[in-house]
Amino acid sequence: MKESIVVLVCLMGISFFYPGTACANKSAVSIEAPASAEKGADVIIRATVTHNNNSLFHYTQWLRIDVDGKTLGKWEYTRSERPEGATFTKEVKVKAGKTLEIVAEASCNVHGSAGPAKTTIAVRD
Repeated sequence: MKESIVVLVCLMGISFFYPGTACANKSAVSIEAPASAEKGADVIIRATVTHNNNSLFHYTQWLRIDVDGKTLGKWEYTRSERPEGATFTKEVKVKAGKTLEIVAEASCNVHGSAGPAKTTIAVRD
């Protein structure tokens, strides 16, 4: 009985200092980009991050968008400069020269990343 009370008090203390952690998850990303583009065209790539929490102690710590292995966009967040919401979108622009391999990933400062999102844009001549 004593052990149950101690565990309950500890869990209540954790939820007090880390609000929303019980409902939180890893930061996940989805990519919005065209399936194909004309060679030489400017292409907009949007990465939308979802994370169930965005508090002082628990937030998306970074987002990165890579195209063909090169980082085109990286946003880093801190306790004092957190993302604008639990869901937010960032974008980069790239010129289509050849088939584009896109990888986007975000990470929560507590739970980490749900893994990278990947897509390809076929480039037409």
